[in-house]
Amino acid sequence: MRKIITAAAALFAVAGLAACESPADKAAEVQADALEEQAAAAPTEAAETALNEKADTIEQQAGNADGGATTANTPNTSPSAANPGQ
Repeated sequence: MRKIITAAAALFAVAGLAACESPADKAAEVQADALEEQAAAAPTEAAETALNEKADTIEQQAGNADGGATTANTPNTSPSAANPGQ
């Protein structure tokens, strides 16, 4: 179920950004999607988490590469985002 939700979220993200992405954003999205597919097939939860985090980092860096024009759409993957009380 979690893998289906992840795939659906990725599909909606791609569809929503398709109209306003630069070539660099598109390339990063393809790379991140490939990592997310690998994560879905990962043999362990730790491997899945690591691959998803790498995909998020790639997407975040691509979003910031255009001078911040898409930072509102960039996921916050910093450790403090996971633990807002710290």
